[in-house]
Amino acid sequence: MSVPAYSAAAVRPRRLPDRAHASGPGRPLALALLCVVALALVWVIANLVPGAQYKDAVLLHDFTLLSHPRVDRVGNFLLHLLEPPIFIIWGIALVATALARGRPRIAVAVVAVMALAPFTTETLKPLVAHPHAHVDGVWIGAASWPSGHSTAALTLALCVALVTPSRWRPIVAALGAAFAVAVGCSLLILEWHMPSDVLGGYLVATLWMALAVAVLRFAERRRPTHEHADA
Repeated sequence: MSVPAYSAAAVRPRRLPDRAHASGPGRPLALALLCVVALALVWVIANLVPGAQYKDAVLLHDFTLLSHPRVDRVGNFLLHLLEPPIFIIWGIALVATALARGRPRIAVAVVAVMALAPFTTETLKPLVAHPHAHVDGVWIGAASWPSGHSTAALTLALCVALVTPSRWRPIVAALGAAFAVAVGCSLLILEWHMPSDVLGGYLVATLWMALAVAVLRFAERRRPTHEHADA
């Protein structure tokens, strides 16, 4: 009985695509650029376009109508979780988790994002302060854009997702997004910020996370490690 003969080319294993090439820094850099453009547009439209400025105030007023003792308690609790001392504790826990999983690059990225995103927000507030429109006595101070709490909320959610193993990341990201949205709504219901402030905070957080992912992917290309599966 004859055995079929196969050429070396026929049995040569197929080469897998280069993962580092497939997940390079290009997309996160493009997202970061988009966030910068969006930040500029949000501020210009919400502060310099009278119609948009009024609608921003109306939307805030509508959210304040949802105020109720129970709702306010939940909102204050969520915002308390983002106070600076507690935010630092979250950061230390995430860095420790990343290091325990053998992901030092991700640990550094978490430190950078959790430091630079809030710093950017607090730096921008006095630089771009502008009087807001108000409706029915609901009034927010001029130096409110972007929101520090919405920045912190989405920054925390994104950093948790970054540290989380890939297989759990979609679930964690969804929960984090829900948390960030809940914080944003709480800021409006409690009359802490304008809707445009909350959106600005989200954009700042996304900007720095996009830059961090781009750096992680660039570093993985230059010096590959097992970390690339989580970046």
